[in-house]
Amino acid sequence: MTQARRHQHDQSEAAPASGISGGAVSGEFRVKLPDGAVLRALSQGQGRPVLLVSGLAGSIAFWDDNAATLARSFQVLRFDQRGIGVSDRGSAPCTVDQLAKDCLAVLDAAGVERATVLGHSTGGCIGLSLARQAPDRLDGLILSGSWLKQNRYMTALFETRLAILDQHPRAYAASAALMTYPPTWLEAHWGVYETAVATAPDTPEAKQIVRERIGALRAFDASGWAGEIAAPTLILGARDDMIVPAFLQEELAAAMPGARKTLLDSGGHYFPISRPDAFTANIAEWIGAL
Repeated sequence: MTQARRHQHDQSEAAPASGISGGAVSGEFRVKLPDGAVLRALSQGQGRPVLLVSGLAGSIAFWDDNAATLARSFQVLRFDQRGIGVSDRGSAPCTVDQLAKDCLAVLDAAGVERATVLGHSTGGCIGLSLARQAPDRLDGLILSGSWLKQNRYMTALFETRLAILDQHPRAYAASAALMTYPPTWLEAHWGVYETAVATAPDTPEAKQIVRERIGALRAFDASGWAGEIAAPTLILGARDDMIVPAFLQEELAAAMPGARKTLLDSGGHYFPISRPDAFTANIAEWIGAL
């Protein structure tokens, strides 16, 4: 048992790993964590394992279309993060490092020793932490619409979003949808906007989950160690992203000299949804070349 596997065995109730070719788990499964959290997870397809880690909203549903495509070639794992969807919050502090430990528990429960980790936005920060904590568990790291550390732009953005959340949760959800998708795409898929507003975090518990996740992101800073990550890394972004602008992808790439960088010409922050064909094609090509 590797050091990372031994540590994770102590931290969660998980199935033993079965090797780099992927585990035997198929369909929906539960991951029990020692702090009381129980995570809902899903495994689709067969082949090289790929763990999908979603962004600030933390939802398994973010990946629905991408997962269906990627599962034609890979074993695709994804999950509702703690406190999101039907996953319990548990009692552990919400930090990026803790969310990365949760990813390790998902891999363990799925019987997967090594995987390519694909994190979008917040999920990219989680992926960076995971690569630092347990480098022997990664075949590769894909950072999609993510960043290295807070700057003035993101600080102002998060402060503004928190202020809106406190005063008007539905406006928080509406502004998020308006900023994360290209306007022409959102106009043609207006149901996405309506669903976002209808599922706004309007209870005290839901607001607290958002607050603590934003707090974890504001405390995250990989600038001192990202360059030490040895895993093959792909940095993906979109030039019209208003949440995590393209210049932050450039900064991330500069801090990780061995990484490959690809910027789509359009797609907004949620380019995995608005540009699914380009997104999954880049992912599949890069993993196939590992």
